[in-house]
Amino acid sequence: MDRIDACIFDLDGVIVDTAKYHYKAWKRLANELGFDFTAEQNELLKGLSRTRSLEIILEIGGVQLSPEEQAAQAARKNEWYVDMIRHMQPDEVLPGARAFLESLQKAGVKTALGSASKNAGTILERVGLAALFDVVVDGNSVTASKPDPEVFLKGANSLHADPAYCVVFEDAIAGVQAAKAGGMKVVGIGSVEVLGNADMIVSGLGDMSLQRLKDL
Repeated sequence: MDRIDACIFDLDGVIVDTAKYHYKAWKRLANELGFDFTAEQNELLKGLSRTRSLEIILEIGGVQLSPEEQAAQAARKNEWYVDMIRHMQPDEVLPGARAFLESLQKAGVKTALGSASKNAGTILERVGLAALFDVVVDGNSVTASKPDPEVFLKGANSLHADPAYCVVFEDAIAGVQAAKAGGMKVVGIGSVEVLGNADMIVSGLGDMSLQRLKDL
């Protein structure tokens, strides 16, 4: 890509690893509802909204709740999760993420966060990365979950960037699908077996550089 208008990043698994905190909170909720929730089952929730994640967990446990009860349980889970992320530290940024974001800023490449998390702003503040993002689009400002491209398209629009010249960084299948649906290039963070439809796959942002972006 000779022209790059913007880079848009998912949060969990790309910039920081908050999956462990989500898992602890969801597992606690499942246990209180009378069933277990394993780390393997937690993989099903990657990239999904809180509401959809709860629906899947209730399906796993065979538990039926009214819409009002579901909202209350989702709120409880979020309280536990927020309490944990309030204690996050800058050293929880994944290897290479800060340096890559700084290199983009120095090069004048606009950056956006595109995450289903409703707590993205809090996390960026806690780990000291807020100043490296021009725009944050999170679960508070979108209505459709990935693989719908809404979160990425809103990020591009907020930056006045052409989606065709945007690069998304994602670690989840639903996120890769969302980026593609939005007409964007996508760099998968993870394994070829899982993210084979991405335009490039790396183990982490430590493997990225401006030159590798241009090679897309």
